[in-house]
Amino acid sequence: MGSSMAKVSSYFSKKNEIRLLMCGLDAAGKTTILYALRLGEVVSTIPTIGFNVETITYGNLCVTTWDVGGRDKIRPLWRHYYANTSALVFVVDSNDRDRIDDASEQLHLMLNEDELKTVPVLIFANKQDLPNRLTIDEMKEKLNLSKLDETKRKWHLQPTTAPSKEGLEEGFAWIANNLESKDDLMKPIAETINDTKTMKNDLLHMWNSGDFKKLLSKFI
Repeated sequence: MGSSMAKVSSYFSKKNEIRLLMCGLDAAGKTTILYALRLGEVVSTIPTIGFNVETITYGNLCVTTWDVGGRDKIRPLWRHYYANTSALVFVVDSNDRDRIDDASEQLHLMLNEDELKTVPVLIFANKQDLPNRLTIDEMKEKLNLSKLDETKRKWHLQPTTAPSKEGLEEGFAWIANNLESKDDLMKPIAETINDTKTMKNDLLHMWNSGDFKKLLSKFI
């Protein structure tokens, strides 16, 4: 594997298995990004037929990435790949002004799915090297990203040029920094358990001291 994958995998070295779901409209550059990272070189691609599922194992890290074809007939099948997703990577062709509204619609439809409501989302604004591209500010507006702030979702819009890999490592570094570990997810549960134990001990102490019995006798 190329050095790009080694660099990206290092960001996740202290985390458990990470599952990234990569989606976007057809020809946005999803497969180019996937192969640029895995092989360390750019591979000429055609619109994905069905699903291109890749599992990348590097050291103690296993990252499963779904590069899902964005053609109309298979878009409804995306939801079958939502389970156990750690983060969503949504790739947008910033040079495709005619379909930016379509990309926005698909992005928000996906983020409203129950399985994806809490996952961080990285949006790659791809093809930033082309002269007719939308600027980052224009893409924020067109993709209605301010709506994500209302839901407290973690999100990041990363300018990218997939063939030269510009912006790819920065994007995946953002994901690594914004993923919650299992320890983080267990903290509220652990705190509740500890609070319950503390309350139980306090009640037992009150009962044994007789204060609780005296207080209870006033109401019986």
